[in-house]
Amino acid sequence: MSQLRTVQVLGGGSAGSSAHVSSLAAGLVARGVHVTVCAPAELDHAYDYSGTGARFAPVPRRSDPVSVAALRAACLTADVVHAHGPHAAVRAALALGGRRVPLVVTWHARAHVEGARSRLIRLMERRAARAAAVVLGTTSDLVDRARRRGARDARLAPVSAPVPQLPAAHEGKARAELGAVERPLIIACGSLVPHHGYGTLLDAARLWRELDPAPLLVVVGEGRERAALQRRIRNEDLPVRLVGSRDDRAELLAAADLAVLSSSWEARSVAAQEALRLGVPLVATAVGGVPELVGDAAELVPYGNAEALARAVARLLGDPRRRGEMSAAGLAQAASWPTEDDTIAQVLSVYDELTQPLAARAR
Repeated sequence: MSQLRTVQVLGGGSAGSSAHVSSLAAGLVARGVHVTVCAPAELDHAYDYSGTGARFAPVPRRSDPVSVAALRAACLTADVVHAHGPHAAVRAALALGGRRVPLVVTWHARAHVEGARSRLIRLMERRAARAAAVVLGTTSDLVDRARRRGARDARLAPVSAPVPQLPAAHEGKARAELGAVERPLIIACGSLVPHHGYGTLLDAARLWRELDPAPLLVVVGEGRERAALQRRIRNEDLPVRLVGSRDDRAELLAAADLAVLSSSWEARSVAAQEALRLGVPLVATAVGGVPELVGDAAELVPYGNAEALARAVARLLGDPRRRGEMSAAGLAQAASWPTEDDTIAQVLSVYDELTQPLAARAR
């Protein structure tokens, strides 16, 4: 049999989808698949798609004729095109131009927009769902969303985040650097954007600063809300540090007494996966795919309720035994998730299903 050829298409790429494509590309190449990754050039610098053994073709996150032509050229010899997210799917469908090449679309998340732009997003999602031979949703609600948008075949396909790698003796060093040697350390990870709910998190931090000793909240991530958040931290004298994007995020998280996730919606949150895999007790909002992901291994609170979030944090900080139980439960829950190999095998089985000859299907 000839070598299977697939093109992976990314738009801007969230951290989760970008890391997933790197893992997927490496796994497919190891199984003898010829892989081309089409994405903005800066993503190759960040995620080293070229280093996986895949061919990298830089394609800007635009739908202008030049970008579509570059994508079309990359897809000329593909047996399967796999787009990650509705925006990438619409661009891939344009590039294929009606050619009978199967299009697989993975929906990793949903857009966080309101007003007139939300109507454009719904239209884009509808076009993406209807163009796809198969839509793979990373959570059950994304599968349902794809079906509502007209997908012919939508399936649950949980994506596994890479397992964090930690150096030896990381905890003491990380806590000393952050200034949390003799006080509890709480970590939140994620870009500084509205849907991550950091306004509510700062409201909760104002409430729990009355604890003795007051815990330190460290937020790992960067984004357009930094200035506004930093202003609140300064004006209200909150026990919070914004440390920006960090290469040692896993070490900081592993050193924490608690992790918090305050988002308005998440699919398979990478931060939640990292916390449970590291045995760090997690307090998270009960939104999107979070309950499905964490099961009974995290404390879940309503989105936007600062008092509930602060109470959950205070209760756990005062109960080391419960934190130990949650740490063990988190490790057990993480062990039940699909591995990267499981994810790659599922995707490869979809490719095989879509590309095997019609005669073979009939047998």
